[in-house]
Amino acid sequence: MGDIRRLGVIINGATGRMGTTQHMAHLLAIAAEGGLPLANGDRLIPELMLVGRDAGRLAALAAQHGNPSWTTSLEEALAGPDQVFMDCAATGDRPRRVRQAIAAGKHIHIEKPTAPTVEEAMELARLAERAGVKHGVIQDKLFLPGYAKLLAASRSGFFGRILSVRIDAGSWIFDGSEQECQRPSWNYKKAQGGGLALDMMAHWRYMIDRLVAPVTGVCALMSTAIPERVDEAGQRYTVDAEDTNYALLKMRGGAVGMINNSWAARPRRDDTMVVQIDGTGGSAVAGRFRCYTQSAAETPEAFIKAARPGGVDLMADWKEVPEQPGKPPFRQCWELFLRHVAEDAPYLPTLVEGAKAVQLADLAYRSVAEQRWMTVPELKL
Repeated sequence: MGDIRRLGVIINGATGRMGTTQHMAHLLAIAAEGGLPLANGDRLIPELMLVGRDAGRLAALAAQHGNPSWTTSLEEALAGPDQVFMDCAATGDRPRRVRQAIAAGKHIHIEKPTAPTVEEAMELARLAERAGVKHGVIQDKLFLPGYAKLLAASRSGFFGRILSVRIDAGSWIFDGSEQECQRPSWNYKKAQGGGLALDMMAHWRYMIDRLVAPVTGVCALMSTAIPERVDEAGQRYTVDAEDTNYALLKMRGGAVGMINNSWAARPRRDDTMVVQIDGTGGSAVAGRFRCYTQSAAETPEAFIKAARPGGVDLMADWKEVPEQPGKPPFRQCWELFLRHVAEDAPYLPTLVEGAKAVQLADLAYRSVAEQRWMTVPELKL
């Protein structure tokens, strides 16, 4: 039997929804199971340092979950012995916090977007690389069951030559006047890192890069559908960030992409996030949990039949991909990064990948401002 190894993890923003449910909870689960098994037989146990602004909330959170260490001082946490820094606090000030953590010699594993601009995002990647620390960004969506099945279909060659990918995503986010807004108010304030494109282009970039091919061009249109909202204190404020984003994408190899993403839409589809890939060999449609395929051989004639009422059931000739057991997406992200730190196991979503996500949002904003297609150049350290 191997040794027990302990690894200190700082969670900055621990009392937020992401910090509590997606990061703290999964790390505590790993610890409760006796640690993460490593290749040499050792077991790695994460030990947490919770960081936030409200001492009362931190104390209550710690008391509910076995009393891990906590502090309201990020500087105090960074001066301690913990080795990994996770930042899941509000986006706006993230680059400063990450610079502090790199200077303190911490390994970096952070939420997206990694920075407000691609220049800042690449600066963080270069700083981490020069400091010799491990670094990565959370990219959770491809670990969701539906998209994991979609990725497996792509890797198997099921699609043949991929022609297009379409993303329909979003739902109705209440303005806070009659029903509580489901997203924090900073999401709608540009100065605090808000904006739908900055938030979600991060996901669309890595998903499309891996599911189809690297993105090479973007043309976007954005708008603010709901110009005024009510914040957490019940105060009205003016929205100065987009809540609706449409984009066309070009990909290496000739495939095209279409993104329809809105926080002001009422979806009538299987999920609030649906991705469809069409290819010469077949098509697949996936939400977060379910995936359906239709091969070329099983494709019915629909062009003529669908023109008549009741002529064809367009939902009938699709097969659901069977369920496969798997761990929650954020748990998988953490396990991969912990192994990267503990035994130098491969880890794909580095801070350079995080910068690529910011780059797509950045170019989408420029496309809107300049009303033209933008080329997506390759990013290198």
